[in-house]
Amino acid sequence: MLSFAYKWLDDTSVYARGLSDYPLYESEPTNDRELVKDLWSVYDAADIIVAHNGDAFDIKKSNAKFALHDLPPPATYKSVDTLKVARKHFKFESNKLDDLGATLGLGRKLEHSGIRLWFRCMEGDPKAWKELIEYNIQDVILLEGVYLKLRPWMANHPNLNLYGGDKESCPTCQSTNTEKRGFAHQKTRVYQRHHCKACGSWWQGKIVKQ
Repeated sequence: MLSFAYKWLDDTSVYARGLSDYPLYESEPTNDRELVKDLWSVYDAADIIVAHNGDAFDIKKSNAKFALHDLPPPATYKSVDTLKVARKHFKFESNKLDDLGATLGLGRKLEHSGIRLWFRCMEGDPKAWKELIEYNIQDVILLEGVYLKLRPWMANHPNLNLYGGDKESCPTCQSTNTEKRGFAHQKTRVYQRHHCKACGSWWQGKIVKQ
């Protein structure tokens, strides 16, 4: 592992780490133990992890590194995979993060020199490390934009109200700018239907008839 980047939702800062940030890099430039430990700490602190193709790639790759460095499983968390959301609810021309960003008017990934960039980093090129970190940071910013754009469509989004806050607020974004909008009719029950004016999501409330 060369580097990783992440941010907390509603935090303006993006945090990025690379092998060259650690003292061990001078003597063992390919040893990613300390980098992986820091990534493990991020997983361990998170209630929900959002990633594009995260379920099939990022999370499994991270788990493999955790196991290789004898780290225990991090604390349990929920996963939101924006690639799965895009495939389930839409028919975009492409579901790649870069293409979704462009299609949705959110920006694009930064261009880079491909695998050569990785080799330059491994060779200790400071400019390459700077380019890689900037690329990773833009990825995180773009991912957050795509996540927020698609979030209202996520019927199975984790209920944020279970993590604290006003229990009557929107379970998807925790806004209190909500309204009751009609009813949801099931086979044997009728539920109050709610709409969030902030993020646009819908959810079912209490049973009003059964």
